[in-house]
Amino acid sequence: MFVFMAGFVFCECRHNLPETVNDFEMISINRFDSILLRWIETDDPAILAQVKVRYPQMIEVLGKALFKTSPADSSAFFRNLINYYSEPTLLALYRDAVNFYSTGSPEITGITQELSLGFKRMKTLLPAIRIPAIYMHISGLQQNMIAGDSLLSCSIDKYMGYDYPLYEDFFYDHQRKSMTPERIAKDYLNARIKSEYPYTGKDNMLLERMVYEGKIVYLLTQIGKNYTFQNIMSLTGDEYQWCRKYESVLWSTIIERKHLYTPDIAATSKYFQPAPSTFISAEAPGNLGYFIGYRIVESYMKRTGSTCEELMINKDAQDVLQKSRYKP
Repeated sequence: MFVFMAGFVFCECRHNLPETVNDFEMISINRFDSILLRWIETDDPAILAQVKVRYPQMIEVLGKALFKTSPADSSAFFRNLINYYSEPTLLALYRDAVNFYSTGSPEITGITQELSLGFKRMKTLLPAIRIPAIYMHISGLQQNMIAGDSLLSCSIDKYMGYDYPLYEDFFYDHQRKSMTPERIAKDYLNARIKSEYPYTGKDNMLLERMVYEGKIVYLLTQIGKNYTFQNIMSLTGDEYQWCRKYESVLWSTIIERKHLYTPDIAATSKYFQPAPSTFISAEAPGNLGYFIGYRIVESYMKRTGSTCEELMINKDAQDVLQKSRYKP
């Protein structure tokens, strides 16, 4: 627990943030997933022509995401695309996802409202950030989000709920915790921040990666209404309490093992995996690097009174750590 001493600058990024979104400011979700399904099910050239005219950027980014190639309006590309999605298990998943996230459903309404307010608050805190066009697609259980220069698309087949039967064949329990409708808006916002403020540190340096990821989580807690570290990271109550209870032990372990500054990609990556952190303790949850990074950044913001823009501009992880005076 932090003890706030005299001389602290009490400042968060929440000042004067909007609490509601007007109807005309609501984000519109482009349902690329729905129209592509109609083409897959019918192989109708007229529908494909509509897809090409209405969604050229989505075709481009989807092609690169799925096949690592640019379609360049090639007939072979679209034949590969329809063959890919016509695999029976994937097609059943595709239909389930489009039906579950049907236009006007409570899930879509909730996502739209949460996302609209989130982007409005993001723009308040980070005025220079660009608000992308929002899409939905099906990846076949590949990446959750794909991004282009001015668009962001969610693979909704990765968010069918913890108990969706097909997931049990492909994912561990700790992975399925994040595959719920409640995560979609958070992941859109997370992906946009990261696309606007990409990681420029060293992948093998734990401190640099922790501070960067801590910044992203901190921003989300300021941007989202009722967002907390626990629900952003999909931790159970017991997992979050473990993090708080053993925070000082975890920090001491990192220092004693010399993980903080020693260039070691294998050691660093362990702190950012959702699987239980058995390399620390049999009871430890995953993603411990996000937790420590968030706590460092949270302390830094309270001590320095920095704005969110100033936080993201400061690329010096050591400076953030020193000024945070982090000592759990």
